[in-house]
Order: sequence, then structure tokens, then C-alpha cells
Amino acid sequence: MSTSVNSCNKKVDDGVPKSSVCQVNDMLRNLSTADDVIVCANCGKEGSNNDMNTCNKCKMVKYCNAVCKKVHKKKHKKECDEYIRLATEKRNEDLRIAAELHDKELFKQPPAAEDCPICFQRLPTLDSGWRYQTCCGKVICSGCVYAPVYDNQGNKVDNQKCPFCRIPTPYTDEEAVQREKKRVDLGDRIAIHNLGVCYSEGEYGYPQNHTKAIELWHQAAELGQTEAYTHIGYAYDYGQGVEVDKKKAIYYYELAAIGGDEAARYNLGLMEEDSGNIDRAIKHYMILLSLSEIQTKNYFQGDRNRCESVASKFGGHLMYDLSIPIFFVVAYVSSWIHFNKDSNGIKKA
Repeated sequence: MSTSVNSCNKKVDDGVPKSSVCQVNDMLRNLSTADDVIVCANCGKEGSNNDMNTCNKCKMVKYCNAVCKKVHKKKHKKECDEYIRLATEKRNEDLRIAAELHDKELFKQPPAAEDCPICFQRLPTLDSGWRYQTCCGKVICSGCVYAPVYDNQGNKVDNQKCPFCRIPTPYTDEEAVQREKKRVDLGDRIAIHNLGVCYSEGEYGYPQNHTKAIELWHQAAELGQTEAYTHIGYAYDYGQGVEVDKKKAIYYYELAAIGGDEAARYNLGLMEEDSGNIDRAIKHYMILLSLSEIQTKNYFQGDRNRCESVASKFGGHLMYDLSIPIFFVVAYVSSWIHFNKDSNGIKKA
């Protein structure tokens, strides 16, 4: 059936009188623009929104006074309870969907690390595998930093310059600090993050000031430095400059983990494990392993009993050996959980 546009700017069927449609649209428009008129659900008396009483539970029904509210309570109870039930179901469903979307974002593969600007190889995960240059603000892999340099005749020369911008390497901490201050003034996210670390630790002539450190980390994080979120989470986790708040700590750890920070991912795994959420802990560990197996092994070296405790919680027995890749440790626990689940969750040995 063909359609046409009437004077009310609405598409209507040719068979419907245009004048009727216009009248309905005008009525609706008048209702929407007129002052709100509230009617008492008990006696029908009109009044303004400010003068009416509201049902304390559903907040949907208005009364002219407390007497009408009390009289109408019994009649309204069934409708009110049904509204509350449906609203609660909808809220729970919205929370469930939000939690699923959050977990989907949290447990997806993090973005890959940046490439070295010289050799174009992916930067290593370990901190010892790369260096931040305070002269030009570039992050360069250690291979390019320590690579030998030769002159035109093929003779090896002393490489005391930045491999990217060729500015001489600073010889003193004071010179390095002055260079980093210039990078901070330029809005360099890594320099701002490093300055926050200096205030947090009270290093390189800076007074220890956790509040200033958190402020700088927030600034660096907004510029894209995900590691700064880890430091903020640690501050809330242990009460450094702020009150201890585990929920905020998890929130910032998750922001850092989504951005690809391994330390934050590991901390989340430990917190989930300590809370008894082994499945979620395993997910964090497996993602961490995919980022860097060596990095994970180094983390676990600080707590030799961690993997053994995970396995023993579920009746497993594991001889921990640092020479064994940590992947097999986590895979052992994961497989044990998979084959020992029932409908109520994980069985206890």
C-alpha cells in the first residue's frame, strides 16, 4: 500500500483520513507541551507534582494526601508488588548482561606490545628487555640499545649515544632527571608515569608524596599509559596515599589488565584465587601466559608455594620446579577443575 506525507509530517496510509491523524498528533503534542497534571489514584483529584504523595515502593502512583494513600494501599498492593517484581527482574537481567559484557572485555586477548622504532621487532615483556630514552621519549629494545656501532671503516666505536636520536647518553642521575622533566613538560605519558614513581618512592631528590604520585598516574593513564592504572590500584590495595579500598583496587587493576599490563593481570589472578574463584584466576593466568611465559615464571618465583597451594585446594599434588614452564602448572590445575565439576560447582577432595 502506498504512503504519503500529510501536513503533520507523518507517513499515513491513503485509506486513513488525514484530518483524523492530524487531530491525534495535535492532541499528543498538546499533552507533551502542557503542564503536567497529576491525578490522585484514589479520589481523582488533580494537583501538581510537588503537592502529591508518592507510593514509597513503586514510585509510580500519586495521591493528593496521606489519607487517600492509606485508603488506596490495599487496592494498589497487588499492582505495586507486580511492578516491583518486574522491575527487579529487569534490573537483575541488566546486571547480568553488564557482567557478561564486562567479563568479555576483561578476558579477551590484550593488545600487542609496541614495536621497537629501530628494528621494528615487538618489544619484550620483561622490563629488562627495553629502555625508555629520556632524550627523545622513545622506547627501544635492549638489543638495539646495546648493539655495537661501527664507523665507516668498520671499526667498533664507543656507543654512548641514543641509538634513535644520537644524543649522548646522560652520565649522571641529575642530567637524566632534567631531561625527564622536559619530557613531562611536553606531556610525555611515560615521563609523567615515571615522575609519579619518583614521588611514590621518594627517589632522585623528590620528596615522598603518594598523593602527588596518584595525581601524576591519573594524568599518565588518561594519556594512555596503562601501567599507571596498576600503580593506582596498588595504592588502593595497600592504602598508600588513600584509604584501603579493594573494590577500587580491582577496578584499576582491571583497567590496566585490559590494556595489557601483566602485573595487574597477575594481581587479579591472586585476588580471585584468594576469594575462591579459581576458574576466574585460571583465566587470568592463562592470558598472562599467552603474553609472556617467562614473565609469569618470574612472578611465581616470588611465591614458590603459590601453584602448590592452588593444586592442593582441589586434592591435586604438584611438585613445583622452576625449571618447568609455568604453563604446565596452570594447565594441571585447570584440567583437574574441568574433570571434577558437578552441577553445584567444584567438588572438594
